[in-house]
Amino acid sequence: MNKKETAEIKKNFSDKSGFFIMERILTGFIDGEKNLLCHQVNSCLTMANDDHELFDATLKKVLNTNIGKNFCEYEFPNEAYAEGQPQEILYSLLRSELKDDLACENFLNHIANNIVYAGPFAVITAYCTYTIRKKDKNDEFAEGDDEIYRYLLTAICPVSTADNGFVFDSDSNEIVKKIHTELIISKLPSDGFLYPVFSNRSADVNHVMYYAKSAAKPNTSIVENVLGCTFVMSAESEKASFQNIIKTVAGDDLDYTLIQSVNEQIQKVVEDSKDETDKAVLDDSRIKSILTDVGLSEERVNMVEPVYEQVCGSVPLTAANLIETKTVVTSPGITVNIKPSAADKVRTSVFEGRRCLLIDLDDPTIEINGLPVTLQ
Repeated sequence: MNKKETAEIKKNFSDKSGFFIMERILTGFIDGEKNLLCHQVNSCLTMANDDHELFDATLKKVLNTNIGKNFCEYEFPNEAYAEGQPQEILYSLLRSELKDDLACENFLNHIANNIVYAGPFAVITAYCTYTIRKKDKNDEFAEGDDEIYRYLLTAICPVSTADNGFVFDSDSNEIVKKIHTELIISKLPSDGFLYPVFSNRSADVNHVMYYAKSAAKPNTSIVENVLGCTFVMSAESEKASFQNIIKTVAGDDLDYTLIQSVNEQIQKVVEDSKDETDKAVLDDSRIKSILTDVGLSEERVNMVEPVYEQVCGSVPLTAANLIETKTVVTSPGITVNIKPSAADKVRTSVFEGRRCLLIDLDDPTIEINGLPVTLQ
């Protein structure tokens, strides 16, 4: 799924959409010892509005448009559809529309038995349908050519007791310490997944989208054990690997201009592919092309292939994960944050024998600690 496809599902994740129906919700509670203590299925049609809205808000968090970072697509291996395997469990649950109690219990026990999770947690899974309006060659909606996208959206939410603190006891007319023992389910899921994916405006049962609240700390046990897929590098790991490649290849030729130029080239790659289903990736060949375009010497460029193989093997890097949204220049005691729009106003140079960071100022008035100063 690309950003556009995810945004379409997220935008229509509402009863007000007219094309979306959340039919049923499965909830389960799993304790710290990974025991499924309870589970139930509720109809959204008879659910109280307040409950419905709370489930909506929690589940919608999983539909994160930060594709390749917080929301990543995984392909099931061939063996995942064998009986009792992750894809077969998900597909059976999807076909049951959450009406089969055994399928629901098998699904929750599969999560409990395979997840690595600190403490108790709740699982919230919704069965939803979305009517996909098809357009004809005149870009108008075609009557009778609609398709129904049926999907499961799962949120995994941590559970904790409320903080202890002081409260006013009206019976004793005193301020006393109140100890809360209620188990509170967080409204913010730590993880989640969407099955099947919405690709080319149709369902693809051979892929699944995994959501992690923290892109830097994905739960690999969900990807590998619960979903049965092969985990790929996190966004932070991909960026670190890419920086290692650039640092090694460029060597002493690495400077401010080269770093900025490479970042701009990657941004262009992502922008050019924003409407494509497949995410934009960089392999050794693409990186060689970028470094050639920014003016790195042929000798340096030819180092890319062996360095890339040593760092990444044959796995391509997600282009969107490599983009720097701002430039941060650091030196002992000094940190300068530079927005992309001002990147061309900064340069490095040697002035009167000293290495300098030069900033071009269009306006002679600057602020220092909030106070205006005019440079003469």
